[in-house]
Amino acid sequence: MTHQPLPSQPSRPVRLLVVDDHTRSRESVALVLRHAGYEVDACGSAAHALALLREDVRDVVITDLQMPGMDGLEFIREIERLDFACEVLMITAHASIATAVEAMRHGAFDYLEKPFDAERLEQAVANAAERKRLAEIGRGDHGDREDSMIGEGAAMRSLRQQIAQISPTDETVLICGESGTGKELVARAIHAASQRSEQEFVSLNCPVLSEQLTESELFGHRRGAFTGADTDRVGRFELAQGGTLLLDEITEINLHLQAKLLRVLQERTFEPVGSSESVKADVRVLATTNRNLPEEITAGRFREDLYYRLAVVPIELPPLRQRREDIPRLAEYFVQCANGRLGRAPRVLEPVAMELLAGHDWPGNIRELQNVVTRACILSEEATLFADKIRPWLTPRASHESPVAELPAGEMSLAQMERQMILSTLRRFDGHRSRTAKALGIGVRTLSSKLRSYGVAPREKELQEAC
Repeated sequence: MTHQPLPSQPSRPVRLLVVDDHTRSRESVALVLRHAGYEVDACGSAAHALALLREDVRDVVITDLQMPGMDGLEFIREIERLDFACEVLMITAHASIATAVEAMRHGAFDYLEKPFDAERLEQAVANAAERKRLAEIGRGDHGDREDSMIGEGAAMRSLRQQIAQISPTDETVLICGESGTGKELVARAIHAASQRSEQEFVSLNCPVLSEQLTESELFGHRRGAFTGADTDRVGRFELAQGGTLLLDEITEINLHLQAKLLRVLQERTFEPVGSSESVKADVRVLATTNRNLPEEITAGRFREDLYYRLAVVPIELPPLRQRREDIPRLAEYFVQCANGRLGRAPRVLEPVAMELLAGHDWPGNIRELQNVVTRACILSEEATLFADKIRPWLTPRASHESPVAELPAGEMSLAQMERQMILSTLRRFDGHRSRTAKALGIGVRTLSSKLRSYGVAPREKELQEAC
C-alpha cells in the first residue's frame, strides 16, 4: 500500500534554512547540507529567519535552541502561530532536552543532540523533508489519507472500511502481515484519521535495540540509571503524549519488557528507568508484527495477556500475491516516483513487463516491487522498461523455486546487481549521498554502510566541534 502521486510536476531541490547565532556552527551545518545536495540559506537570528520565511517558506528549518533575543523555542512557537508550512529540526545540548521536547509539542519534527555527525544530520533532514513531501500530498485533491492508498480490489476496500471504523476510537490496534505489506502506512493512516491527528505520531523499531536501550527508548531514563546515562532522556511514550505511539515489530521485545509494557497499557502510567515517579501515559498505542502471534505464545516467546491487550482491534494485511489486481497501479506509481527523483527523461513499463510484474508472487511484497521498479528506472538506458531486463531481478519464492545462488553462469547475483545500482546512482548524483539515498529509497546510513563495504571512502564524518 502507498499513496497515489500528485499530478506530474517538475522536481526541485529541497530548500533548507539554518538558524544559529554562532557563525562557525552555522557555516558547518550549511556546508554539510549543501554537499548533500540541498539548497541551503543561513542566518544568525530568529528575527532574520522569520523575515526570510515571510518572503519564501523553506521546506525544513534547522535552528539552534540557545540564541540571544528570540531563542529557538520562541522561534518555533512563532512559526506555529504564523502557520508556516515547514518542518523544524531543533539543535540542542544535553541539558536542554526537556526544552527540545517542548519544541516538538509546538510543531518541531525532531531534535539533534550536540555533538552529532554529518550522517545523523543528513538523516534527520531527509526524514523531515520526507514528512514535508507527504504533508504536501495530504493537502492535494486525494481525499482522506486512507483513501489515497493505491488499490481498488476487495482487500483494499475492506481495509479502508476497517480504518474508518477503528480510527475515531482510542483503542489499541495490532497490525499483522508479512514484511513489506505496508503495516506502518496503515498505522499512519489510522493516526491521520483519529482525534489525535494534530498531535505527534512517534514510532519505535523494536528489533534494532538491546533490552536496556529499548526500555530507555520507551520510557526514558534518569541520569545515573545505568552506565553511560550521563543525562536525563525523554522516552517515546512521553514524546507521544496526546498522540500515537507505534511499536514496530513488537514481537522482538523480550518477555521482561513485555511485562512492563502490559502494565503501562493497563494502568496508563510508566516510570522512567532509574525513577520511582509515575508519569501519565496519554498515548494511543499501535503495534505491528510479521510473526504468527498464536505460535509465538505457544512457544513461550510472547505473553498471552499482552496479546489480548494489544489485539483489541486486529488488522491482517494480505500479501501482495493475494491482491494482484493492484500490482499494475502500484508499479505505475513507483515508476512515477522514480522519474520524479531522477530528474531525467521519464521511463515507462512496456505491457509485457507489466504482465510479468502482475504474475510474480512477490515474497518481499510491496517493498520488493518498489525495489525492482526503482532499480529498472535507474539502470535502464532506454525510455522503455522491458520485461527481459526485469526478469532476472525477480526473487523466487523459497518454497518452490531455486535459490538465487543457482543463477546460470553469466548472470549477476542480487548482491552484484545491488552494488551496480548503488554505484551507478552515486555517480549520477556526483557523489551526493542524500540525493542517492532518496533516489534508491533507502536511508543515508544504510547507503553509507553499503559504500563502506564496497571500499568507497566516506566523506568527512564529523562536523566541527562547534556543532
